[in-house]
Amino acid sequence: MALPDLIEIVPLTAPVRAEITVPGSKSITNRALILAALAEGETVLKGALWSEDTQIMTECLQELGFMVNVEADPAEPCNRTITVYGNGGAVPAGGPEAQPLELFVGNAGTAARFLAPFLCLGSGVYRLSGVPRMHERPQAALFVALRELGYRVESENGNDKLPVKIWGGSSRGNEAQTKKTESRKQKAEISQSLLTSAATQRCQVSIAESSQFASALLLSAKVGGWQIEIVGENAEESPYVAMTTKLIEAFPQGGEFQIEPDASSGSYFWAAGLITESIQGNLPYLPEGKPNIPGNWTNIAKNISVKCWPNSGWQIDERFLRFRLVGSLLNDFETISKRLDELEKLGKGVDDDLRLKIRQEVMEASKGEVSRSRDLGDSIMTAIAVAPVTYWAGKRGFTSFTDLGRLRVQECERVVALRTELTKCGAKVVEEGDTLTVHPSKLGALHGAEIETYNDHRMAMCFAVLGLKVPGIKLKNPACVKKTFPNFFQKLAAPPPHGLGAEIWEIKNGQRTRRLNGDDLFAD
Repeated sequence: MALPDLIEIVPLTAPVRAEITVPGSKSITNRALILAALAEGETVLKGALWSEDTQIMTECLQELGFMVNVEADPAEPCNRTITVYGNGGAVPAGGPEAQPLELFVGNAGTAARFLAPFLCLGSGVYRLSGVPRMHERPQAALFVALRELGYRVESENGNDKLPVKIWGGSSRGNEAQTKKTESRKQKAEISQSLLTSAATQRCQVSIAESSQFASALLLSAKVGGWQIEIVGENAEESPYVAMTTKLIEAFPQGGEFQIEPDASSGSYFWAAGLITESIQGNLPYLPEGKPNIPGNWTNIAKNISVKCWPNSGWQIDERFLRFRLVGSLLNDFETISKRLDELEKLGKGVDDDLRLKIRQEVMEASKGEVSRSRDLGDSIMTAIAVAPVTYWAGKRGFTSFTDLGRLRVQECERVVALRTELTKCGAKVVEEGDTLTVHPSKLGALHGAEIETYNDHRMAMCFAVLGLKVPGIKLKNPACVKKTFPNFFQKLAAPPPHGLGAEIWEIKNGQRTRRLNGDDLFAD
């Protein structure tokens, strides 16, 4: 059975000991699919995420004519082993101008953006389209860059968004077409100049609205012979552009490639452990053998943890573990480690009470600010959703989440959505510019509410986690999690140690009608 339209999450009433497996990284999977298609011969992607977004990318490659085989992964139901047979940089031809090859990208931003430069390497005409929300999301900087490289890219509504027609490199038209287009573009709201001269091989792309624009170009740049100049907000420090660059460097030319678990998906379970106080002790569990974690920190308990937590440095959301451990912007473990060392050298025992005191002092000194561009990626939404019931406020008494502008143009207007739904639950949240300031709520001050998920997978999962602490949280359209984590609710409800054992109920006419388990909780 499909997930009901409305479900209720029942708070956990006792500590849970669990080690959760999360599916592969969506960001890495969709990048790897493009690189595998451009490679020569057979590439096997292990641990690849199998969700709506990655299925869309796979289906687009198959529609283009690539051979892509998909097999189940026994270790994780929402992963697959995907074998891609690349053509050594050759992209199969599209259709004629009157009947372009149609590719549907749903609301998958990575598919829409990564495919656009990829298709320029082909010939003939291609048409990219998606769901209405995808047609609202920004694409202009990418399309401008492709035109700068000499490719013909024509937005059907004259707004530099989808739907869009893309002419492959050998099908860019002629001078007469250029002049005809120049006449049309003067009437368009946004310039749609169709450059048909020889490719310049150089372009500049702004990542002010999305770093995916740069990643899209970089993935196909080697085959295209392009030189990409990246500009915009924190261009040199963009974590997702850095992920793309590192992935390109590490990606094999044929053979096997292992995809990491998704750190943003793991953030929901680390947060669940934090807000339900399932960790026994005053310092949180620190997995052994991880880099950048001082050895004299000790494992206190391992109640809710995420199996095979990534430590490659590719995913900015790996940092959520450290963020969740000791509060906002507390990335400097050396501060606490040094104080514990000094006390031990003086012969003073470091018991739990002293550890708690040191932790509280350091948290008090933290400035209570978390940046979407510097500190966390997508998992900042998890942090925002649980901020009212955590102790991250620091000396100022609140936590500010900054640089949230890109959240406004993703699956929904996420800044407004987070503020609106948290406010429904009784939280004090202030929106100012691209900053949300969240004040901690007193025990019992938060209450249940019917949460609008806006067809946004992350909204659904963030508020499901809050529901593990706050009674009465009901989620509309929970099946939207299929975009990146189809078995999320199954993991919430499965008995420990592979799940949290949470109760999830179907709601009809305001009443609980059926407790959901197993297949009832899979989003498809």
